Amino acid sequence: MVIDASRNYFELFDFSESFDIDASVLADKYRELQSLTHPDRYANASDQERRLAVQAASYINEAFQILKQPQSRARYLLSLKGVVFNDETDTAADTEFLMEQIELREALEEAAQKDDPLARLDELASEISGRSDALIQAFREQFINDDTVAAKETVLKMRFLQRLHHEIDRLAEQFEDELL
Repeated sequence: MVIDASRNYFELFDFSESFDIDASVLADKYRELQSLTHPDRYANASDQERRLAVQAASYINEAFQILKQPQSRARYLLSLKGVVFNDETDTAADTEFLMEQIELREALEEAAQKDDPLARLDELASEISGRSDALIQAFREQFINDDTVAAKETVLKMRFLQRLHHEIDRLAEQFEDELL
Protein backbone atom coordinates (compact mmCIF):
# COMPACT_ATOMS: atom_id res chain seq x y z
CA MET A 1 0.00 0.00 0.00
CA VAL A 2 1.30 3.44 -0.92
CA ILE A 3 0.65 6.34 1.44
CA ASP A 4 0.30 9.74 -0.16
CA ALA A 5 2.76 11.84 1.86
CA SER A 6 1.44 15.00 0.24
CA ARG A 7 -1.73 14.64 2.30
CA ASN A 8 -1.69 16.47 5.60
CA TYR A 9 -1.92 14.50 8.82
CA PHE A 10 -5.63 15.17 9.27
CA GLU A 11 -6.38 13.89 5.77
CA LEU A 12 -4.22 10.82 6.38
CA PHE A 13 -6.44 9.87 9.33
CA ASP A 14 -9.69 11.06 7.66
CA PHE A 15 -10.25 13.92 10.12
CA SER A 16 -11.31 17.44 9.34
CA GLU A 17 -8.76 20.14 10.16
CA SER A 18 -10.09 20.74 13.63
CA PHE A 19 -8.45 20.91 17.03
CA ASP A 20 -10.91 18.47 18.56
CA ILE A 21 -10.40 14.90 17.44
CA ASP A 22 -11.48 11.64 19.02
CA ALA A 23 -8.35 10.07 20.52
CA SER A 24 -9.76 6.54 20.39
CA VAL A 25 -10.67 6.92 16.70
CA LEU A 26 -7.19 8.30 16.04
CA ALA A 27 -5.62 5.29 17.78
CA ASP A 28 -7.84 2.85 15.85
CA LYS A 29 -6.99 4.45 12.50
CA TYR A 30 -3.32 4.50 13.44
CA ARG A 31 -3.33 0.75 14.13
CA GLU A 32 -5.21 0.13 10.89
CA LEU A 33 -2.74 2.15 8.81
CA GLN A 34 0.24 0.62 10.58
CA SER A 35 -1.02 -2.88 9.89
CA LEU A 36 -1.32 -2.05 6.18
CA THR A 37 2.15 -0.57 5.91
CA HIS A 38 4.14 -2.53 8.46
CA PRO A 39 7.52 -3.40 6.92
CA ASP A 40 7.17 -7.06 7.98
CA ARG A 41 4.34 -7.38 5.46
CA TYR A 42 6.86 -6.50 2.78
CA ALA A 43 9.64 -8.87 3.83
CA ASN A 44 9.50 -10.72 0.50
CA ALA A 45 8.89 -7.62 -1.62
CA SER A 46 11.39 -5.72 -3.72
CA ASP A 47 13.87 -3.32 -2.13
CA GLN A 48 11.85 -0.37 -3.39
CA GLU A 49 8.59 -1.74 -1.94
CA ARG A 50 10.27 -2.37 1.42
CA ARG A 51 11.73 1.14 1.42
CA LEU A 52 8.31 2.63 0.59
CA ALA A 53 6.73 0.61 3.39
CA VAL A 54 9.31 1.91 5.88
CA GLN A 55 8.74 5.48 4.67
CA ALA A 56 4.96 5.07 4.94
CA ALA A 57 5.21 3.61 8.44
CA SER A 58 7.47 6.49 9.47
CA TYR A 59 5.05 9.07 8.04
CA ILE A 60 2.12 7.44 9.84
CA ASN A 61 4.06 7.37 13.14
CA GLU A 62 5.00 11.04 12.81
CA ALA A 63 1.42 12.03 12.01
CA PHE A 64 0.08 10.05 14.95
CA GLN A 65 2.59 11.56 17.39
CA ILE A 66 1.71 15.09 16.24
CA LEU A 67 -2.06 14.62 16.33
CA LYS A 68 -2.30 12.80 19.65
CA GLN A 69 -0.80 15.68 21.72
CA PRO A 70 -2.86 18.89 22.04
CA GLN A 71 0.13 21.25 21.90
CA SER A 72 1.68 19.66 18.81
CA ARG A 73 -1.74 19.31 17.15
CA ALA A 74 -2.44 23.02 17.73
CA ARG A 75 0.95 23.96 16.35
CA TYR A 76 0.40 21.76 13.30
CA LEU A 77 -3.02 23.29 12.66
CA LEU A 78 -1.47 26.74 12.69
CA SER A 79 1.32 25.63 10.36
CA LEU A 80 -1.36 24.53 7.89
CA LYS A 81 -2.61 28.13 7.99
CA GLY A 82 0.88 29.43 7.22
CA VAL A 83 1.94 30.34 10.76
CA VAL A 84 5.68 29.86 11.16
CA PHE A 85 7.29 28.88 14.45
CA ASN A 86 10.94 29.44 15.26
CA ASP A 87 11.84 27.30 18.25
CA GLU A 88 15.06 29.25 18.75
CA THR A 89 13.51 32.70 19.04
CA ASP A 90 9.76 32.40 19.61
CA THR A 91 8.69 32.98 23.21
CA ALA A 92 5.46 34.09 24.80
CA ALA A 93 5.33 37.88 24.96
CA ASP A 94 2.61 38.21 27.60
CA THR A 95 4.37 39.82 30.58
CA GLU A 96 1.87 38.41 33.08
CA PHE A 97 2.53 34.92 31.73
CA LEU A 98 6.29 35.54 31.88
CA MET A 99 5.97 36.45 35.56
CA GLU A 100 3.92 33.28 36.15
CA GLN A 101 6.70 31.28 34.45
CA ILE A 102 9.24 32.70 36.89
CA GLU A 103 6.98 31.92 39.86
CA LEU A 104 6.36 28.37 38.65
CA ARG A 105 10.08 27.77 38.14
CA GLU A 106 10.78 29.07 41.66
CA ALA A 107 8.04 26.85 43.08
CA LEU A 108 9.59 23.89 41.29
CA GLU A 109 13.01 24.66 42.77
CA GLU A 110 11.49 25.10 46.24
CA ALA A 111 9.65 21.77 45.98
CA ALA A 112 12.95 19.94 46.36
CA GLN A 113 13.47 21.65 49.72
CA LYS A 114 10.10 20.57 51.17
CA ASP A 115 9.66 17.76 53.70
CA ASP A 116 7.46 15.94 51.17
CA PRO A 117 8.71 17.01 47.74
CA LEU A 118 6.54 14.47 45.91
CA ALA A 119 3.37 15.95 47.37
CA ARG A 120 4.44 19.45 46.31
CA LEU A 121 5.32 18.19 42.83
CA ASP A 122 1.86 16.61 42.59
CA GLU A 123 0.30 19.96 43.55
CA LEU A 124 2.36 21.75 40.91
CA ALA A 125 1.46 19.14 38.29
CA SER A 126 -2.24 19.62 39.05
CA GLU A 127 -1.89 23.39 38.86
CA ILE A 128 -0.11 23.15 35.52
CA SER A 129 -2.72 20.73 34.18
CA GLY A 130 -5.43 23.23 35.05
CA ARG A 131 -3.54 26.03 33.32
CA SER A 132 -2.98 23.80 30.30
CA ASP A 133 -6.68 23.01 30.10
CA ALA A 134 -7.46 26.73 30.12
CA LEU A 135 -4.96 27.31 27.30
CA ILE A 136 -6.47 24.48 25.28
CA GLN A 137 -9.90 26.08 25.61
CA ALA A 138 -8.47 29.47 24.63
CA PHE A 139 -6.79 27.92 21.58
CA ARG A 140 -10.08 26.31 20.49
CA GLU A 141 -11.80 29.67 20.51
CA GLN A 142 -8.91 31.49 18.84
CA PHE A 143 -8.64 28.87 16.11
CA ILE A 144 -12.37 28.89 15.42
CA ASN A 145 -12.26 32.70 15.22
CA ASP A 146 -9.19 32.50 12.93
CA ASP A 147 -7.15 34.63 15.36
CA THR A 148 -3.81 33.10 14.40
CA VAL A 149 -1.73 35.72 16.23
CA ALA A 150 -3.39 34.96 19.58
CA ALA A 151 -3.45 31.23 18.81
CA LYS A 152 0.31 31.22 18.18
CA GLU A 153 0.89 33.00 21.49
CA THR A 154 -1.27 30.37 23.19
CA VAL A 155 0.71 27.52 21.59
CA LEU A 156 3.93 29.10 22.87
CA LYS A 157 2.44 29.19 26.37
CA MET A 158 1.31 25.57 26.00
CA ARG A 159 4.86 24.62 25.03
CA PHE A 160 6.26 26.19 28.21
CA LEU A 161 3.76 24.39 30.43
CA GLN A 162 4.44 21.11 28.65
CA ARG A 163 8.17 21.50 29.29
CA LEU A 164 7.52 22.35 32.92
CA HIS A 165 5.31 19.29 33.28
CA HIS A 166 8.11 17.10 31.86
CA GLU A 167 10.51 18.65 34.37
CA ILE A 168 8.10 17.85 37.21
CA ASP A 169 7.84 14.25 35.99
CA ARG A 170 11.63 13.98 35.84
CA LEU A 171 12.05 15.34 39.37
CA ALA A 172 9.29 13.09 40.70
CA GLU A 173 11.07 10.05 39.25
CA GLN A 174 14.31 11.23 40.80
CA PHE A 175 12.73 11.60 44.26
CA GLU A 176 10.96 8.24 43.92
CA ASP A 177 14.27 6.57 43.04
CA GLU A 178 15.91 8.16 46.09
CA LEU A 179 13.15 6.74 48.31
CA LEU A 180 13.82 3.21 47.11
